[in-house]
Amino acid sequence: MEWFRKAKPGIESTEKKNIPEGLWTKCTSCGEIAYGKKMEQLLWVCPNCNFHFRISSRKYIDLLLDGGELDEHDRNLKTTDPLKFKDSKKYPDRIKAAQRKSGIMEGVISGMATVDGMLVSFAIMDFSFIGGSMGSVVGEKVARAIERAIDREVPLIIVSCSGGARMQESILSLMQMAKTASLLAVLAEKRIPYISILTNPTTAGVMASYASLGDVVIAEPKALLGFAGPRVIQQTIGADLPEGFQSSEFFLEKGFLDKIVERKDLRGTVVKLLRYMWRR
Repeated sequence: MEWFRKAKPGIESTEKKNIPEGLWTKCTSCGEIAYGKKMEQLLWVCPNCNFHFRISSRKYIDLLLDGGELDEHDRNLKTTDPLKFKDSKKYPDRIKAAQRKSGIMEGVISGMATVDGMLVSFAIMDFSFIGGSMGSVVGEKVARAIERAIDREVPLIIVSCSGGARMQESILSLMQMAKTASLLAVLAEKRIPYISILTNPTTAGVMASYASLGDVVIAEPKALLGFAGPRVIQQTIGADLPEGFQSSEFFLEKGFLDKIVERKDLRGTVVKLLRYMWRR
């Protein structure tokens, strides 16, 4: 059977070629395979079905902020282990692993930036850090971003992407919902605009607090939104869910969203909103 392994003149070898990782990308929605460089040009949106791939916080920063520059604040805030929690591994070990994997210190990055020359307080969540879960440090960083908007009297922009509260911190995680919501009430009293941008997914405690409390709430197409996941809800109520349930489109139809915005139009839409809402 040796002759099967030998390449003959005029016949291509069956030897496996090493294709560089990331050269091609398969769409998880339609299965279409697209060239990686092309996907990058399209801001990681499928050219076949318009599915918006999940992207990193860094890519959103480059997309939304002037020059992709963020004056980051509160970078050194660190998560502790108040409950001495351990599942398959200790909580501090899980935090360190997430930091190594994601390249960021926590599930949210925040600071000051400009959008089309307008100074804003900005925060963005990153799903690569333990599913963008909200622990006490995430809640504190978001709270401080709101406080900076209040103190400096500048608009607030938060980009959310989260699987919800961080179970390793139990009630301390859930407390962040009330803390951030109460500060947003102060922001509203000051008549300072808050634009909330929802990406795929934005769920649970984050959706039930600051993500849904924007003066304007916009979302990317077909993002998964809601409190519990569709499978959990279906198992709980024992009934079939409507088609497209918990998608951006469903939320828009029911009045929970103001607008669905494609990624290529995201910055332009934010600029228009800021110009309309903030005239100081």
